[in-house]
Amino acid sequence: MQTSVENIWSKTRKLSRLEKMELVEKLVHQLRIEETSLPGPLNWEQMYGIGKGLWNIDAQAYVDKIREDRC
Repeated sequence: MQTSVENIWSKTRKLSRLEKMELVEKLVHQLRIEETSLPGPLNWEQMYGIGKGLWNIDAQAYVDKIREDRC
């Protein structure tokens, strides 16, 4: 029997690259909301480069695409 995470993981494999990136953004957003109860500020310098290799699209092209989808 699959766990919830395994079930979700198997379903995400069917998503397009853009849909996967959108899902990651939503998960990160939710985690940021949940972490507001954590003590102390985030050290953004430690996070520099953490997403390298995850984004196989030009950043400006991605932003442009997201903006087009909202119109």
